Amino acid sequence: MEENSRPVKNAIEIDRVVKAFGAVHAVDSLTLHVQEGEIYGLVGPDGAGKTTAMRLLCGALAPTSGRIKVAGYEVPRQVEQARARIGYLPQRFSLYEELTVLENLRFFAEVRSLTGADWLPRSIEILKFVGLDEFAGRRAGALSGGMKQKLGLAAALVHRPRVLLLDEPTTGVDPATRQSFWQLIIRLIAEGPLSVFVSTPYMDEAGRCNRVGFLQSGALVVEGPPGRLREMLAGRILEVVGRPLMLLRDAVRTDPDVEDAQMFGDRLHLRTREGTRDAVGSRVWVTAVEKGISVERVRPVQAGLEDVFISLLEAKP
Repeated sequence: MEENSRPVKNAIEIDRVVKAFGAVHAVDSLTLHVQEGEIYGLVGPDGAGKTTAMRLLCGALAPTSGRIKVAGYEVPRQVEQARARIGYLPQRFSLYEELTVLENLRFFAEVRSLTGADWLPRSIEILKFVGLDEFAGRRAGALSGGMKQKLGLAAALVHRPRVLLLDEPTTGVDPATRQSFWQLIIRLIAEGPLSVFVSTPYMDEAGRCNRVGFLQSGALVVEGPPGRLREMLAGRILEVVGRPLMLLRDAVRTDPDVEDAQMFGDRLHLRTREGTRDAVGSRVWVTAVEKGISVERVRPVQAGLEDVFISLLEAKP
């Protein structure tokens, strides 16, 4: 068999998984596969089941029904073998603040059964990779928020995992730190072998993934490459810039062919009914004049992932 015709292996397999807490299904008949070498992004509103899915994968929770395999091992039946190949960065990574950066890594390395001969060179290597090598002797409690996130990533990588689970890893850090963090993830994938499963509230981060899945009420509503998901609203989004923006939003929402109008910074995105975008664009100017609202620009734009997921939220009963 030729090299480029080899079957793609799955790093993560979730098949018809249910996790029930009493009558509530936090995860509901979830089927999802992540390929080797892939970055898979999981998005959805608060309470959609993203963190529960992460905890199922690392064996912190047992499924009510269904089948889970991580790195070829069944969870929870072979959870220890799976965990040996998983790096996990939860939403709230717990550092030992009185220990130094290097001492923290030593602790996590020894928990992962790295020997004394292995943990130090590996820790130095991974600290250099994440840009913390100059801070190895600094107490973890004295690190900035972004540096703590990088230390969390280093701890998740210290044992050379095959699957990296990241639960909203950049929440609460500044945009520059988010950018730096994602550059590290992309480098990790390029150097391989590694698969990344990440949940995120940021659509720009979701756009960096090979595939994105939208989770709601524990169920996977849609998944696919970011570009393909954006095509779901092809030809239906108008960008409108004007002032005052809230009055403009309320005015354009009265148009029967405007399904929704959302503020994105200093502009609006109007989601129009199929085949009506140009007509709506013409009417925006008329409506603005009638209401005494200043409009600077009306133009068609490509749908963003935010537009797509807002439409999915509104469509779900």
